Amino acid sequence: MTSIKTKTHLHAGGRLVIPAAYRKALGLKPGDDVVLVLEEHEVRLVAPRQAVKHAQMLVRQYVSKDRTLADELIQDRRQEVQRDRKKRGPTASRS
Repeated sequence: MTSIKTKTHLHAGGRLVIPAAYRKALGLKPGDDVVLVLEEHEVRLVAPRQAVKHAQMLVRQYVSKDRTLADELIQDRRQEVQRDRKKRGPTASRS
């Protein structure tokens, strides 16, 4: 993405207008949530979709593509449920 710079005004209550070109480039619509990142005296506004993509990219640096963390988590939870059931022993059936 190319760099676009503009000047805007900070309004009462800390409100800031995001120019239409920026909203369009980020795919933002009224009512959308955004992520604000404060880094070294700068604020970056990130669309949640981009924040998720960035997080996924960071995870992929440490997890190979042939692993699915979601599937592993589901498997772990199922095993945990089985262990809990074994600890509790047989339960009376409900009528």
